[in-house]
Amino acid sequence: MNRLDAKLEKHILFLLKRYPQLEECKKDIIKGYLLLEKCYKDGGKLLVAGNGGSAADSEHIVGELMKRFKKPRHIETAYSEKLKLIDPERGKKLSENLERSLTAISLVTHEALTTAYINDVDGSGVFAQLLYGFGRMGDVFLGISTSGNSENIINATVVARASGIKIVGLTGANGGELANVADVVIRVPEIETYMIQELHLPIYHCWCLMLEDKFY
Repeated sequence: MNRLDAKLEKHILFLLKRYPQLEECKKDIIKGYLLLEKCYKDGGKLLVAGNGGSAADSEHIVGELMKRFKKPRHIETAYSEKLKLIDPERGKKLSENLERSLTAISLVTHEALTTAYINDVDGSGVFAQLLYGFGRMGDVFLGISTSGNSENIINATVVARASGIKIVGLTGANGGELANVADVVIRVPEIETYMIQELHLPIYHCWCLMLEDKFY
């Protein structure tokens, strides 16, 4: 898979119109999207991690994928009927309100597990542990690191490579070690942390819009 569907190209064009400085990242943004599209087509899931503001971005991405972003995502009719057969009253309401998901897991949550691992074993390996537990061959790991050198993100990429999980990196202009190990890396043209983060958000919003258009 190396081409972008024509109907999805509008999202890239709109992104670049709003953020022209991302023009130099265009090819990598498209490559990152295509990896995500293939992952979901093949029944995989997205696993996301970052630190600080990038941890918040991880949660944000999952929130956009696991329910509607812009479009309604009504559940399948057959599943809706099953719900109503099991419980006519609750099932009817659920069949109207449940929304189809693009499966995504943020590795920055699960506080009991993460704090136990950090306390008992190794803080720098916490994302690696969660990726090892949740991840399967064919999934995608999205590592967000403004420096590209966050030790817990780089450790997770080692597990990803050992597990057959593709790696997409979101980082800054310098790229760091993440740029050397990711299958696709998007290096936004900024070096100041908050400025890098300000450009990460429109990129992953664009991906979420494209995925929703593709699958729903």
